[in-house]
Amino acid sequence: MSMSNSKNIPVNKDLMRLLVCPVTGGNLYYDQTNNLIISESAKLSFPVREGIPILVRSEARPLIND
Repeated sequence: MSMSNSKNIPVNKDLMRLLVCPVTGGNLYYDQTNNLIISESAKLSFPVREGIPILVRSEARPLIND
């Protein structure tokens, strides 16, 4: 399935309670508006594809603070 066809499925809330940042081991939160997993401690965002958080460092993008 190509990325353009991927569905914006939310992450399971029970799963989010178990996940930690793969870089720092810190807390993560789900940004439902942008469909991203956020690690404030690492200043990174991780994509969510079809409801599955992709917690791989090479997939992460830096957080931009305005």
